[in-house]
Amino acid sequence: MDYHAKKFTELTTKEFFEIVKLRIAVFVVEQNCPYQEVDDADEQAWHTWLQEGSEIVGYTRIIDKGDTVTFGRVLINPVYRGKKLGNKLLEETLKVIKDNYPERPIIIGAQAHLTDFYGAFGFEEVSEVYLEDDIPHVEMRRS
Repeated sequence: MDYHAKKFTELTTKEFFEIVKLRIAVFVVEQNCPYQEVDDADEQAWHTWLQEGSEIVGYTRIIDKGDTVTFGRVLINPVYRGKKLGNKLLEETLKVIKDNYPERPIIIGAQAHLTDFYGAFGFEEVSEVYLEDDIPHVEMRRS
């Protein structure tokens, strides 16, 4: 299984197509959440993904916020769920952040049911639960 990390301008048209197709399938269709899934942040982001053959297995996007860094759009392809690939995806994502944004704190908006998952990687809750697109989220930070 290969891991890729590319800035928007380095992506091929096919890579970006496959990424957004999967993101929309998960975040809009599966989660029944109509919103502007592809947004201006995509142009500034690092796009990272696990790939097996021609299939995207998991994906994250990393965004430089100046004093901090964030990542989001974290997903595992439904076909590959239940195989602990989220751990590998997050380990690789955190390496890209460390290599490109050393010493910067990472602040994420995590779906509330995933606080234990992110907690295992050193993230701590720093906000009350809030709704984002009708889904409970919590802000988490890793220094």
